[in-house]
Amino acid sequence: GFFLPQVLNEKKLQEVDSLWKEFETPEKANKIVKLKHFEKFQDTTEALAASTALVEGKLSKNLKKILKKIVAKDAHEQLAVADAKLGGVIKDKLNLSCIHSPMVTELMRGIRSQIEGLITGLPSREMAAMCLGLAHSLSRYKLKFSPDKVDTMIIQAISLLDDLDKELNNYIMRCREWYGWHFPELGKIITDNLAYCKCVRKVGDRTNFATSDVSDILPEEIEEDVKAAAEISMGTEVSEEDINNIIHLCDQVIEISEYRTQLYDYLKNRMMAIAPNLTIMVGELVGARLIAHAGSLLNLAKHPASTVQLLGAEKALFRALKTKRDTPKFGLIYHASLVGQTNTKNKGKISRMLAAKTALTIRYDALGEDTNAEMGAENRLKVETRLRHLEERGLRRISGTGKALARTDKYQNKSEVKIFDPSGDSTLPAASKKRKIQEVEEQDTEVAVKAKKFKAEMKEETTVEDAEPVKKKKKKKDKEKQAEEEE
Repeated sequence: GFFLPQVLNEKKLQEVDSLWKEFETPEKANKIVKLKHFEKFQDTTEALAASTALVEGKLSKNLKKILKKIVAKDAHEQLAVADAKLGGVIKDKLNLSCIHSPMVTELMRGIRSQIEGLITGLPSREMAAMCLGLAHSLSRYKLKFSPDKVDTMIIQAISLLDDLDKELNNYIMRCREWYGWHFPELGKIITDNLAYCKCVRKVGDRTNFATSDVSDILPEEIEEDVKAAAEISMGTEVSEEDINNIIHLCDQVIEISEYRTQLYDYLKNRMMAIAPNLTIMVGELVGARLIAHAGSLLNLAKHPASTVQLLGAEKALFRALKTKRDTPKFGLIYHASLVGQTNTKNKGKISRMLAAKTALTIRYDALGEDTNAEMGAENRLKVETRLRHLEERGLRRISGTGKALARTDKYQNKSEVKIFDPSGDSTLPAASKKRKIQEVEEQDTEVAVKAKKFKAEMKEETTVEDAEPVKKKKKKKDKEKQAEEEE
């Protein structure tokens, strides 16, 4: 119930540090405070309602009545309140002066320690049982309405959706392969998996296609192609028992597909109820996967934008850090529609900006009191504007009206080929310009002198070569003269 004590000796309350000594025994406690009024609860439901109202800082109806009856008589006295928020509510509604200080906190602690001695007529066993029952009820209430626990439904739903997709793919693949032995042409004509299973379930054996009407499942053109292919099919004949088993498999595929659509609608509604801004930014599936990966919406709200951007790509991130390569630019956020419609060059920029805005919307959804989705719509519009600006290659101004085109400079083709500068390899100090000019002139004079010497040598060689055949002719003439004289 509601227990309202009255302070007898206010002087002893001034010594806050030694106040606990006055509540060491019930006798000492009765000298400080006395019971003024006690209002008992009728049942546990009433106690739970009063407790939750006090926890939330609200004024319940029963407490309002008690304060009007008892405290209003002594309007000149102050009401000690442990919760400042509750004190403000009491002051506004009942116009009572409330006090909240460290002294009040110590006083409340002392009263709680000697509550059994201050309230007479209540056995300690009964009080312990009532406290335990109220504690269980309060915990159950907090668990039921805790924002941290509501998103467990989203985590379970997205996990089940992924499992259903895997099972559906396995079942459909087995169904197509199994019935393909009997009617292989049907798989190429009907590409939609659900329509394929409905046709097989309705018709069964391929010979029945000629007499069956599947216009409610297939368009007229495809229906005619199927009937034409059934007449000239190359498939093997199968028994009626085989067809029955294939039809049972088709029933399973159709049921799972219908349940998947219903589960997706449920997930969409839950996401819009719990995290509407996050849903608008990245979509239901990506938002649900982010929540599931973080563990809860509250845990996701604690992550910075850089972590939100890379959630789901932890393996790639640590592998890149280990091998000293480029780190990934996006994780689960890559599957968001805004990143998907961006070209490859700008995906990293858009994913970074989207992660920053998404982190803001997550915190607003997890910790804010409002449930509207205006913030998400505004942030999505900003990201779309930035995306449009990047796609137009910066022709429009970011600031200003956004309508005027930016002035573009004349295009000049610049070569991207870079030439290696060998001057950086030398450790010698750089020579001055005058010295370089002198060295070049000296080199030119040396080259000119060498050229002159070379020309002179070439002339001498030619004169020597011309002189040698003359000498040879003279020798021949001398030999002939000697021969004639001897004769």
